[in-house]
Amino acid sequence: MSFLLKRPATRRRALKGMFRGGAIGMALPLLDVFLNDNGTALAGGAPIPTRFGNWFWGMGHTPGHAIGPDTSKIDFLEECKALIPYTKHINYFGRFNAPLDGRTNITHQSGWVSLKTGAPPPKYGDIPAPTFDVLISDVVGGATRFRALDVACTGNPKDTFSARGTYSRNPPEVSPLALYTRLFGPDFVDPNSANFKPDPELLLQHSVLSVVEDQRKQFANEIGAADRARLDEYTTSIRQLENQISLQLEKPTPADACRVAKAPGEGPIGAELPIVQANHRLMTQMLIMALACNQTRVFNMAFNDALSCLRRPGNAYTHHILTHEEPNHKTLGYQVEAFWFNCRVMEALAEFIDAFAAVREGDGYLLDNTLIVAHSEVSNAKLHQVDNIPVMTIGTAGKRIKTGKHISGNGDPVTRIGLTAMQLMGVPIETWGTGSLQTSKIVSEILV
Repeated sequence: MSFLLKRPATRRRALKGMFRGGAIGMALPLLDVFLNDNGTALAGGAPIPTRFGNWFWGMGHTPGHAIGPDTSKIDFLEECKALIPYTKHINYFGRFNAPLDGRTNITHQSGWVSLKTGAPPPKYGDIPAPTFDVLISDVVGGATRFRALDVACTGNPKDTFSARGTYSRNPPEVSPLALYTRLFGPDFVDPNSANFKPDPELLLQHSVLSVVEDQRKQFANEIGAADRARLDEYTTSIRQLENQISLQLEKPTPADACRVAKAPGEGPIGAELPIVQANHRLMTQMLIMALACNQTRVFNMAFNDALSCLRRPGNAYTHHILTHEEPNHKTLGYQVEAFWFNCRVMEALAEFIDAFAAVREGDGYLLDNTLIVAHSEVSNAKLHQVDNIPVMTIGTAGKRIKTGKHISGNGDPVTRIGLTAMQLMGVPIETWGTGSLQTSKIVSEILV
């Protein structure tokens, strides 16, 4: 007769294996075996960690077509209709301003820099202070393998909205394959190599799941049925990602009329909308695994860039160009093509929220233990307006905030939102920002 030990494993448990002389480790999500009997805290009594993330999009909203003016509720309109099913997870912040104190409005930069650093940039390219995600990672990121993970879906490593200063920007991963290799590749790094990079094709020929299979089977025998089911869900998700990335490494069926350059060894990256959408889905799943497995507690996801280079295949006009050169529709009164891109961006945000809301964790879901700040860099892209920049919070930060609220700032500085996020994440700060952006007033309306 055999029986299960009540707590056979700790939160630090990981599955490990060896491949070609290097160690490969696969962290585990928060299974019931790591939690107390109620699923509300870790087995040792520590709270389930709260994660923080930024989700950036460029070009703001189509004025009058994203959200209704009634601040008694969140009334998403046509441009944001994809978000309607997730209203209960969202707070929307309107009429918060970014005063520049006489400085020039540096197009597509002044807005996001003011929002994230509390200071307007004096000239193009300047980041006058650390972005608030960096200050948060300084407090909560030290206990994890990655202090933060930065991702850009556009394929351009310059598309980053996280920095400690002008000359210290956090470069994002721009490829699902590179992000996979970083998260699941061999732990060993040759100290004598200045440019070490695991061979992704070799890695994928012998997947991380295959390497840790023996330990996975042993661990499955030590845990209960519910945890086994969750472990199966997790490993199935990894296998699906490996299969998707493996397809990107396969040689396509020959076509006589096709003449292509030498294959780069991974799937396409770039600003064509279908590529950005596909890479966003893949990298979202990897970010979720990294968060759920305590590999990181802070992330930055950029869906598109501040000068939104998104374009339809075969069309030379980018999202950004359309916001300036496309005439308003004679009947509808707005730029139809630019509006179409904005709708696709909000659909991507809805997919992002849905992915977090689907991951079970303790007595709830990963989204319950996460605070995401989603924002743009302008309100009206055609006019480069930096007042009323659209900002949302998503998730309840460990059930510490209320959601489903439309908050009007009545012209207050947008830094109130960043200060609120930092205090919720444990940053010891009472006042933040400079000049007219300085504030010591949090958005108390959303606090539990």
